[in-house]
This record gives sequence, structure tokens and C-alpha cells, in this order.
Amino acid sequence: MDRRRRPKSAEPEGAPLLLGHGRLPKVLASGALITFAVLWLLPFVWAIATSFQQEQDVAKPGLNPIKGALTLEPYRVILERGNVPIWAFNSILVAVLVTAITIAISTLAAYGLSRGTFRGRKLLLALTVSSIMVPPQLLIVPLFQEMLAFNLVDTYWAVILPQVVAPMMVFILKRFFDGIPRELEEAARIDGASDLRVFWSIVLPLSRPIVAAVSVFVFIGAWNNFMWPYIVTNDPALMTLPVGLATVKDAYGVVYAQSMASALLAAAPLIIVFLFFQRRIVKSVATTGLGGT
Repeated sequence: MDRRRRPKSAEPEGAPLLLGHGRLPKVLASGALITFAVLWLLPFVWAIATSFQQEQDVAKPGLNPIKGALTLEPYRVILERGNVPIWAFNSILVAVLVTAITIAISTLAAYGLSRGTFRGRKLLLALTVSSIMVPPQLLIVPLFQEMLAFNLVDTYWAVILPQVVAPMMVFILKRFFDGIPRELEEAARIDGASDLRVFWSIVLPLSRPIVAAVSVFVFIGAWNNFMWPYIVTNDPALMTLPVGLATVKDAYGVVYAQSMASALLAAAPLIIVFLFFQRRIVKSVATTGLGGT
């Protein structure tokens, strides 16, 4: 019996793309990754070093990030001049509420666009995708006028409500819902489940990775949002952390040490959240394909 031998492929089917075999490619790949990591971390390390120095030392020429004795003076000034605990509480409250309301609205809207058969569905989907291309800066004036009309300026709702509409998240969730087999929902409906029951008991449990990833992105966006809370709030007791720290300025012009201390104080909670949930965040992004979104 004539048996034809298949030509051996260089790489087994399904194998990851490698630079090659042997030690040299691995060393080159590791060296490139270490180089990129150092280049990425260098500004962050420089910011940390700057935040722990006196202003007169920071102003000295030279490439050495540490040009004098280390001190906590910039942080002491920031904490004394500003109401950091209240600003941090406001940021947490706003970010959590924005995330919760956005997820509730976006998941329901995405499910309706994915499974709905109502008239105008395609037009509504087209408008949703088109609104992604609208720069948020164009909406500041109409949104502010709307908050004025409802007498919501200088309230928590003025900061929260304009941030809960996220067309990009609706589109991402809709694409994910499109991939869920409809047979699972049809089986539940045969057993007498309503549309809301099907959504809550079947679709959402299957969508935990994408919901987790979207929640992380919405939370980070709400926490880092500076422009809208800065415009819509005048009361220091309602300011979020980025806005409040920006108001703590010195009378002598730009102070680099205090600016770096403010930036690190604002970023610290996000860094802590990422350190605790980094595995879930990376897994969510990897399993849902949001890395290139």
C-alpha cells in the first residue's frame, strides 16, 4: 500500500508565532521587551522621584531624576491646601454610580439592538455607531444648558448623568451578544421565560467577561474625567479628585514637585485597583478582544 508522507511543516498547526528556535531569538525577544518596559516606566519613575523633592532641587539642571534630599513636603502641601478625603470620596461615588448606570443602560440597549425586531432598528444602530465619532467637546455647551434647565448644576447628578451614555460600550456589548447562540434563549422561552428573564438568567451570565472589561473601562474613564466635572461644579465639596487637585496651585507659578504629587495622588487608587484585579482585567480584555478596540 502506497503511503504518501506529508511534508513536515515548520510549525505545528495552531502553534503560536515565534521568532525562531534556539536561545538567541528568545534572548532578543526578552531584550526587546525589557527595553520597551524600561522606556515605558522611565517617565513614571521620574514623576515619583520629582514628587519627593524640594522645588529648588527639581529646578536644577541635569538628567539625574534625584537632585536633592528626598522629602514629603510636596504631599504635605497638597494635603494641607486641599480637601483630599472629600474629593476622593466624590470620585469614588461618581465613578461607581457612572459605571453601574452605564452598564445597566448599555447592556439593555445592546441586547435590544442585537435581538430586537422593531421598526427602525437599523437606523438606531447606525445612529449609535455614528455618535461614536462625535467629539465629546462638541457636547459640552448643550449638556451644560440642559443641566441649567433642570437646575442640576453644582450637584452630583450633573456630574454623573451626562457620562452614563456610552455608544461605544453599547456597540461592543451588541457585537458580543450577537455571538451568543440564540438556541439557548429559545429553549428558555419554550419553558415560559420572559425576555427580561432570558436576559438576566442566560445572556448576562454568559457575558461576564465582556461586562467586566467594559466596567473597568467605564470606571477608569469616569475617574479620570476632568473637563466635565470642572465645568459643571463650582462647590469645592462636590469636586472630584482630579478637579480638586488642579485647584491647589502655588502663587509662584508652576511647581513641578507639587504637580507630580497631585498626579500621583489622583492615579494611586487606579493603580491599587489594577494591582488587585490585574488578572481579571487582562483576562477580560484577552477573552473579549478589546485590546484593539
